[in-house]
Amino acid sequence: MRAGPTLALATALILTACTNEEGQPQSRPTAPGTSNGAASAASTTASSQATEPRPTETPQSRPPSTNRHPPTDPIFFRQARAMKTVRHLAIDIGPRLATSQAFEQAANWVQRRFSRLGYDTTRQAIRVPAGSSWGVPVDAGTSANVIATPPDFVPGEPWRLVGAHLDTVAVAPGAEDNGSGVAVMLELMRLAAASDTALPTVFVAYGAEEPVGQGEPLHHFGSRLHVDSLPPKQLESLRAMVSLDRVGVSDRGIVPLCTGGLSPPRLRDNLVAVARELGIEASACSDNTSSDHWSYEQRGVTAARVGSTPYAGYHSASDVPGVVEAAQLLRVGRIMWAWLHS
Repeated sequence: MRAGPTLALATALILTACTNEEGQPQSRPTAPGTSNGAASAASTTASSQATEPRPTETPQSRPPSTNRHPPTDPIFFRQARAMKTVRHLAIDIGPRLATSQAFEQAANWVQRRFSRLGYDTTRQAIRVPAGSSWGVPVDAGTSANVIATPPDFVPGEPWRLVGAHLDTVAVAPGAEDNGSGVAVMLELMRLAAASDTALPTVFVAYGAEEPVGQGEPLHHFGSRLHVDSLPPKQLESLRAMVSLDRVGVSDRGIVPLCTGGLSPPRLRDNLVAVARELGIEASACSDNTSSDHWSYEQRGVTAARVGSTPYAGYHSASDVPGVVEAAQLLRVGRIMWAWLHS
């Protein structure tokens, strides 16, 4: 991570206004990890063995994009907008079991948001087996990853990935888990659409992150499918992956930053350093395997998770917008936006 000047640039961007009009999405390169037709989650487990770590992220200069369609909103993280997203997902849509109609409604809504921001949007179909969602029996069915690729993405060149799972367990409205992560991701996408990041960044709203039973084969279906579907050169050029998962609950304003233990700690440590330069307190761990970053770590990608502060409403009907703190969303958004420029 570059020091002071990078963060100064990011801070200046946060305070700058953007006045260009938003246009219609144009034809863009194929989204990373997109395959033809529905893909089976069963095929993803065969590639879950750990590999040697890929080259870590190295920011490179890029010429300004000529086909962006930046939004009219000012370039700064809007916590009120993020909270509106949390409320829409948790109240207007509600529990979003990965194979349910409610999840499909949420996926359609997210995909429209992606498209309006000027990203190329695609889907991956995910087959989810029957099982139990936090004590509720569930039938087998299909979920989806919604993938947003920036217009300047060139397959095989260095890139970054930011993801947040869209699904919930059967009984939970999922304000914190994981409306909060989706809300922060959408704000970052809006900012990135109006201002180039250090590396092209792909965003994914994952389906079927929540488990339908015990053990790794019954968990993280969407992210395992996505990483397993990346062509070898594209996987090799992926410099970093960050999962935004449960990022709105605060313990004294501390932001948890973790790896699962397979990934080199450089990315996590970079995020911690960014947080401290911004005056935000962060905690670090290396034993968190309970989010989508773990799927990438197992394939040798440098990855980290942001979030996971314990809270009383976890995986319950009490996971409502009231548990989410707008100030914590802002802290996470500031860290991530500065990192994307580093």
